Amino acid sequence: MIDLTTLADLTPGICSVTLRAHGIDDVVRISSEAGLAGIEWGTDIHVSDAESAAHAKEATEAAGLSVLSLGSYYRCGAFGDFTGALDIATALGAPRIRVWAGELGSADAGREHWDAVVKDTQRIADLASERGIAIAFEYHGRTLTDSPATTLELLDRVGHANVGTYWQPAVGLSDQQALESLHDVLPHLVGVHCFSWGPEAERYPLRGRKLLWQTVSDVLRGNGKDMDIMLEFVEDDLPDNVLNDAAFLHTIALGED
Repeated sequence: MIDLTTLADLTPGICSVTLRAHGIDDVVRISSEAGLAGIEWGTDIHVSDAESAAHAKEATEAAGLSVLSLGSYYRCGAFGDFTGALDIATALGAPRIRVWAGELGSADAGREHWDAVVKDTQRIADLASERGIAIAFEYHGRTLTDSPATTLELLDRVGHANVGTYWQPAVGLSDQQALESLHDVLPHLVGVHCFSWGPEAERYPLRGRKLLWQTVSDVLRGNGKDMDIMLEFVEDDLPDNVLNDAAFLHTIALGED
């Protein structure tokens, strides 16, 4: 018998990039209608400065939702000004900032690029820690976190307590391969981006990979660590498909499907 007291809670949420064509208030309204619990706000469109971040925070909380994170497009290794991202995250009330592990895939990255990404991540992690904010790598192709092995190597080299990683199924992987990658990075996992894409990045309803996402949710709940699991991209970018995918996300997050 499963000990339900040890199961982790999964918070169903959404990345605002999913609704890039909609304004802040509409993103909140659609998310609320979908019954989602929180939003990862992105700096690409919605929260580009402290003023828009404050607007997003107020609208999110007024709807009874939580700010899950700030989805930034900061590329570690660039040694850029990270203060802007920190100011936005602070105004937003975001507990963590998503960043990107460089701008080269691991197969193309030499020692110099690796060293720069490691050193810059350590620098911004220290800055974020001063504000009580965590850092999470985007798990993505064409970066150093394009495989479980390189993600673990990067996290080990960074060696910072407030740096973890997101996870998502890499495009083109079978369900089994995707699950293996999830298990590999699980000890460092701080959030999941969920979508169902085909091998050529075709977008399907989330239920299109039902078995994968049921198993992912079982793994996450059984891991004993509360986790945000966020919709990222839906078929045709349509709000109706947010509602459809959110309904399925609810069932798997609660272990009901």
